[in-house]
This record gives sequence, C-alpha cells and structure tokens, in this order.
Amino acid sequence: MLRTLFLAAGLTLSATPALAANPQVEFDTSAGVIKVELYPDAAPKTVANFLAYVKSGHYAGTQFHRVIDGFMIQGGGYTSDFRQKPTRPPIPIESELSSKAGLSNVPGTLAMARTSDPNSATSQFFINVGNNSRLNFSSATPQGYGYTVFGKVIDGMDIVNKIAKAPKGATGPVPAGMNPGDVPATQVVINAAKLVGG
Repeated sequence: MLRTLFLAAGLTLSATPALAANPQVEFDTSAGVIKVELYPDAAPKTVANFLAYVKSGHYAGTQFHRVIDGFMIQGGGYTSDFRQKPTRPPIPIESELSSKAGLSNVPGTLAMARTSDPNSATSQFFINVGNNSRLNFSSATPQGYGYTVFGKVIDGMDIVNKIAKAPKGATGPVPAGMNPGDVPATQVVINAAKLVGG
C-alpha cells in the first residue's frame, strides 16, 4: 500500500509542468552585445509592454541618447538622427510592486524611464550604472513612486560601463529638452533587439 502511495505521488510530481524561465532580451548595439533578463512576476505590465516593443522591432535604430557616468544609460526613444519614434500608450507604474519583489535601482538593473507623471512610461528605458537608491519606490505619491525596475543585465555589463564612460557632447543639434552634454560624442545605436530566452 505504502509503495503504491509513493508511486502515485511520483506520477503527480512528474505531471507538474516546469516553471517557465524568465524572458531574456539581447541588444545588439554598435558598442557590443548586452543581454538582459526580465521579471514578469515583479512587474507584469511593464515586462509585457517592453516585450511588445522588442517584438515589433521598435528598438532597432534607436540610440542611447542620455548617458551619465556613475548614474545610468538611457535609450529606446530616439533614432540616430534624433527623431522620436511613435510609441504605444503609456503604462501604469509598477514600482511599488517591483520594490516589494526585492528589485531596486542598483548597478546592472533595468528600469523604465518616464516624465514627472508616474504613469507616463512608454518605450524608453535605462540601465543603472550607479547605486541609485533615490530612484526607488518610497511612497504612493508623485514624488515617492520612483522608477519601475523590471530586469537586470546578465551579460555585457562591461559594454554598459564602456558606454557610460565614453566621451560626451553632441556634435550637432538635439531636440529641445535634451542635454547635449549627456549625448555620447560617438553615437551608440541599437542595431537590433530580440527575445532570446524564456
């Protein structure tokens, strides 16, 4: 009888589907390849939104237009000639949820860029190169929402740091509101972004 119970338990366990792996995205950039892992359990709407941009080819031809050494590198919105690409509707912020899941703005993590409106994130993202705890969720207020962390670099952090440390200074006109001093002197362009795992 006991042997039968163990056998039945073993069959039940083997019939349980394996947990799906977290999705991974590879950015082929003019500076090298960066691979990130995304955390849909921590920020489901943010990850779904990001993957929709990846799958549509939105990121191909965009540049890292805002790069501040010791802080972060930001991209995903502007083409190499500084045209802003059309975007999907903005998504609700999930910084509180991702914070409760243990994610924070530390070196190597991926977060959504936004305006002063917490619910304004579309396609632009940034990769932290510093310990940016001031960007973390602290309260459900416009000043306290911070920025939603939804992934991390798993390969190519050396490329991220190389981009961060490269010389800055736009060599031509940039859109209003963009600091020419934060634009890499040699553009760093995303050639392609693709889903490679998960």
